[in-house]
Amino acid sequence: MFELLGNTAIDFMRWRRYSFALSSLFAILGLVALVQISRGAANLGIDFAGGTAVQLKFEAPVAVEPIRTALQKHGLAHVELQGSLMDNKLMIRLKAATSLEEQIADRVVRAIQQEFANTRFAVESTSEIGPSIGRKLQEDALLAIVISIAGIVTYIALRFDVRFGVAAGLATVHDVLAVLGPFYVLDKEMTLLVVTALVTLAGYSLTDTVVVFDRIREHLRRRRGEKFEAVINTAVNQVLSRTVVVSSTVILVLIPLTVAGGEVLHDFSLALLLGVVIGTYSSIFVASPLLVLWPSATSSIPSRGST
Repeated sequence: MFELLGNTAIDFMRWRRYSFALSSLFAILGLVALVQISRGAANLGIDFAGGTAVQLKFEAPVAVEPIRTALQKHGLAHVELQGSLMDNKLMIRLKAATSLEEQIADRVVRAIQQEFANTRFAVESTSEIGPSIGRKLQEDALLAIVISIAGIVTYIALRFDVRFGVAAGLATVHDVLAVLGPFYVLDKEMTLLVVTALVTLAGYSLTDTVVVFDRIREHLRRRRGEKFEAVINTAVNQVLSRTVVVSSTVILVLIPLTVAGGEVLHDFSLALLLGVVIGTYSSIFVASPLLVLWPSATSSIPSRGST
């Protein structure tokens, strides 16, 4: 395998107090964001905040971005567009807060008629997404994240040891909160697509953490009696090149998607990009050092099969 860093001998455990302090700040910011989202005080997407959906069918193919610009020109901000090249259909979704007195669907139709006078289209359907549905989606999204993290803890606890499961679970929670916090500060729109990215990065973080934990367990079997911090340092250094290479490969894909993927993919790919960077950091500076805090950290781990 390609070794980007070669043989390293970095004392990661020496920096654990600083990494814990930094991670605590990320976690606190993420918790604040979570509370604000649950209160509806964040920039919630249409799925969570409610709104209007209008589906149009055009006689000829249309570009999405000119229509987005036209709608924004007529005061219709916070718009989500999804086009279908096969049948020239366009789904337009807007937040409920866009208009309080006038039917949003009528404003959409008039805006497109004024800006694209020579373009013929028909309104196929309009629908309202009520706040109660948005609240239900918020609860389901939170439940999905909680279930995924609980599954991670259970899997690692059965495959390795309880302390490994707890450490992996805390690291995964940290990763999710560490992405959620910056998204709230940057006033990014919280949509189901962002929730999908959060669940995806939880799985990515688990994969990276399992590789590190497996090497730690392997050294604990071979080097009984040695100081636990030294065992962790050796294991992390041995998988460091692999971790950096894999993460860098994913980042090389996500950067173009974030920069040039368009408005629809931007927040999704940005969440994944932040998640990969933070997940790589947490598997080294959060998950592994958390093992040292466990009361039985100096004991060896019984064999339970290999991963």
